Amino acid sequence: MKQEQQMLNELLGWARQNDNIRTVLMTSSRANPRAFTDLFTDYDFEIFVNELDSFVQDDGWLDQFGSLIKKVVLQDGDWRTRLVLYEDGTKMDFQITTNDFVKHLASMSELPDAYDNGYKVLLDKDGIAKGIPLPSYTAYITKKPSAERFADIINSFWGDTAYVANSLWRDELYFAKYMLDNIIRFHYLQPVIEWHLGVKHDWSVNPNKFGRWFKRYLDGDTWDELEGTYAGASLEENWEALFRMADLFSRLAQEVGKSLGYEYPMEYEQKMREYLLKVRNLPLDAESFK
Repeated sequence: MKQEQQMLNELLGWARQNDNIRTVLMTSSRANPRAFTDLFTDYDFEIFVNELDSFVQDDGWLDQFGSLIKKVVLQDGDWRTRLVLYEDGTKMDFQITTNDFVKHLASMSELPDAYDNGYKVLLDKDGIAKGIPLPSYTAYITKKPSAERFADIINSFWGDTAYVANSLWRDELYFAKYMLDNIIRFHYLQPVIEWHLGVKHDWSVNPNKFGRWFKRYLDGDTWDELEGTYAGASLEENWEALFRMADLFSRLAQEVGKSLGYEYPMEYEQKMREYLLKVRNLPLDAESFK
């Protein structure tokens, strides 16, 4: 796997010799001094050219950086994307469009989040990228939720636990796991953990996408609780995981609510807990919910 400076030297050596390429930016984690990076961190490059169609007619230029394992080709309006992985483990994401977009960025008083999160100008043949506003590196820092957002997450969390319970009683593991480990975990638990970290760190940290950096920021006990919300394939394990997730969610949400002055609906939680326990203890041959 190539070291960053070697990778940049190869990229810029090629870009300087290609007259169609006018500007090159590096974005995302490697352009943000506050981000955590390691040898597997992607390289995110944006290449701005004079003539787009001729540039993307032939992707042979990708071969000069190594032996390809994969290449994903995408198109979105005037943007062309190449997502590539090389045999040495180097992962590179190229976004390609015309140099007019650099002029557009330079005319802005406020950067879009993707650039405010961090960018580096690697090549600027026409001297226009120097007009791009400097990044604040704060674009994806967790923000305080509104009272309405806070209430909606709590209502949805407890409401959807019923789907998990009902599915476990029916022995519908696949759907139960979908609800528990997809909808509930990522749509409801994740934002509450992010808010918890916001409270603990004075709303100054970015835990990255889908909790990637949760372990870096959570205290040991809370991380252990979070680990306990994962389960294998047995129904009993998933019942336990459901209740452990409920306990963790409740504790963190109450803490966040207290910090922000938002009311936590404890009566609603208690009624939902009673429902979950009743379903768990319901005989599998039951014909009524009594």
